[in-house]
Amino acid sequence: MFRQAKNIDTAFRQTRLVALIAIIGAAMVTLYGQYTANKTLQKSASRIFILEGGNVRSAFAADRKDNIPVEARHHIGMFHYYFFSLDPDEKVIQKNITKALYLADASAKSQYDNLKENSYYANIIAGNISQELTEDSIQFDAAQYPYYFRFYGKQKIVRPTSIVTRSLVTEGFLRNVTRSDNNPHGLLIEKWKTVENKDINVTAR
Repeated sequence: MFRQAKNIDTAFRQTRLVALIAIIGAAMVTLYGQYTANKTLQKSASRIFILEGGNVRSAFAADRKDNIPVEARHHIGMFHYYFFSLDPDEKVIQKNITKALYLADASAKSQYDNLKENSYYANIIAGNISQELTEDSIQFDAAQYPYYFRFYGKQKIVRPTSIVTRSLVTEGFLRNVTRSDNNPHGLLIEKWKTVENKDINVTAR
């Protein structure tokens, strides 16, 4: 009888051990399944589809911090292009300046107001002057916030009697703002100022 009881106790322990191993195994399988599902979900969430020219293209989303240098340089380039690329047409000037001012704070508006007060834009229209800007390089520091930048470029000013090439160097800071149709990169130029703007070449036409 004691031997039978001992066999029952041994069998009960073995059954409990097997059940415990089964529970632990099931828990491990469940945890692995959840981990795999989360990884798959994150991967699919980072995958986006872009409609371009009627064709659907696949792309992967990235953290904004990974794209900051690229977006910042494009933002800075766009601002300078719109602010300095002008033609002798009041509507073109107003259109470009409006686009530029959406990308910067009051420091850019202050420079625009000073130029307007000094009849800069009126002289462009009256003198049939076109002004183009070419970007040379952009120095950008992503290690500090707000982000410091320095823009290097050249202005080509086409007058009826001459073509003037001027060097242009500006600097300022960038901070994050909400993205919008008028500001697609969600960045705003602050404390913007012109460091250098001088003639480097004059050619007669």
